[in-house]
Amino acid sequence: MTGRILRHKIKFMAEDTEHQFWYNMNTGAVEQGFESPSIDRVGPFATRDEAAHALEKLRANSAKWAEEDAAEDR
Repeated sequence: MTGRILRHKIKFMAEDTEHQFWYNMNTGAVEQGFESPSIDRVGPFATRDEAAHALEKLRANSAKWAEEDAAEDR
């Protein structure tokens, strides 16, 4: 991703929070906008479906990063 595209994506994410979705780690609910404290939620996600699968995404990212760290230690 180029710097220009990344800056645009970050700007969009900051400006359009009411149309974004978060996964609440305490309740397991998908929330639109800022419904709960930031400590309780992960996101933002562009769609409700993406937020609903947040735990799968987090697990996949964690596994990928663990593999990368292990490869660096070899």
